[in-house]
Amino acid sequence: MSLLLAAGAAHAAPPAMQSASKLTFGDAQTLFVADWKGARIFALALPAPVRPAGKPFNLMDVQAPIAKALRVAPGALRFEDMAVQPGGEVAYVALTVRGVKGQAKPAIVSIDATGQVRRLDLARVSSSAAITDAPTADVAFWRDLPAQTLTVTDMRYYQNRLYVAGLSNRSFASTLRVYDYPFSGKASATTVEMYHPVHNQIETRAPIRSMTVMTIGGEPTLVAAYTCTPLVTIPLKDLKDGAHIAARTVGELGWGSAPNGLVSFSTGGQDYALLVNSSRSADLLSAVDLAAAAAAPGLDAPIEWPGKPYLGVKATMAPMSAVMRLDNLNPQLLLALRRSEAGGEMQLVSIPKGGYLRLSDFVNEYDFPDYRYPDGDTFRDFHKYARTIEGYPELAR
Repeated sequence: MSLLLAAGAAHAAPPAMQSASKLTFGDAQTLFVADWKGARIFALALPAPVRPAGKPFNLMDVQAPIAKALRVAPGALRFEDMAVQPGGEVAYVALTVRGVKGQAKPAIVSIDATGQVRRLDLARVSSSAAITDAPTADVAFWRDLPAQTLTVTDMRYYQNRLYVAGLSNRSFASTLRVYDYPFSGKASATTVEMYHPVHNQIETRAPIRSMTVMTIGGEPTLVAAYTCTPLVTIPLKDLKDGAHIAARTVGELGWGSAPNGLVSFSTGGQDYALLVNSSRSADLLSAVDLAAAAAAPGLDAPIEWPGKPYLGVKATMAPMSAVMRLDNLNPQLLLALRRSEAGGEMQLVSIPKGGYLRLSDFVNEYDFPDYRYPDGDTFRDFHKYARTIEGYPELAR
C-alpha cells in the first residue's frame, strides 16, 4: 500500500501550492514537494510506476519540450529540482514558471527516457504539513534573494520520517526538521552548528545544502554538505526536538563552490556518496572512508590556502561538471540534470556508476576513426558500454 493511501484520509484539503523548490520521493507513489512561499511540505499522490524501460537518458534539450508542454516560452522556465521515481526510471522536475511583472507559478513535469513530457496535476495533494518556523519576509541576501527561499534546502525520506534541511526564523538559523509520515503535526526541529575549515569558524546560520542518508559505522547517518564545502556527519539518533547539536566536520572539499546534489549508492560491492558541485568537479567518497573519518574527533583547524586547500576524508575527483541536480536512475546509472557548456541547453542524461563521465562530452585519442585498441586494453569494454548507452552503438568497437 502506498504511503499516501495511509495518509490521505486523516487530513483536510490543504491550501494550494505556491512554489515548488525541492523534491524527494517517499515511495514510488509519494512525491514530497517543498513550498517555500507557502511554508509547507506537500505529499503528492502518483500512479504506480510501470515497468521501467531500462533505457538510458540521452535528452540533449529538455527545456524546449517542457516549455511546449506547459505552453510557455523556454525562457520563462527556472529549473528548481529533479528526482527519479523509484522503480519507474522517470524523472520529475520542479520548475518556476515566470510571468509578467514578477509573477511566478510552480509546475512539476515528468519526463521519461523517450523524452515524453507530462505535466503533473498539483491538485493531487494527499496531505501536507506546515513549516512553522520559516524565516521572516524582511530578510534577504544580495539585496534580492529572500531568505525564505532557503526555508528548505534539501529533503530525504528514511524509515517513515522526512528529514528537511534549511533556514528557520531563529538567530541560530541552520535547522534540521523531522516530520513523521504520514504527517501527524508539527515537525521536530534541531539546530545544527559545524566547524568550517575554510572560514576557520563555528557556523550556526548557513544551512546544509545537500544531504543523503547512509549507514556509517553501523548507524543511520546524515552525510551533508555546506556551501564552500565542508562535509559533515550527523547520526539520525542525535536529531531531537529542541536540541542543539554540533555536526562532525569530516572533510573540507574546497572553497568557492556550492553543493548541487548528494546521492548514495552501491556499486562494485561498496557503498559510496557522490557530491556534485556548482563550480568544480564532483567528489566521490567511499562509505569506508566516511566511517573512518566519522570515528575520528573531527576537523578543528583551518586549511592552509592555497597549498593545502583540502582536509579530512579522501575524496576522488569525478569529472562531472555543470550538473545542476543528480539522482539514482537505477543500480547501474545516475541521472543528471545539467546545462550544455556550449549551447546552454538543459539536458537529462545518464552517467554510469563506476565511470562517472560521458565519453561523448569530448573528443580524445580513442575517438579517431583509425584508432585501434591494443590487446588487453583496460578501457575498451567500458568504452563499448558507454558508447552504446550514450546512443552511439555504431561506434562501440
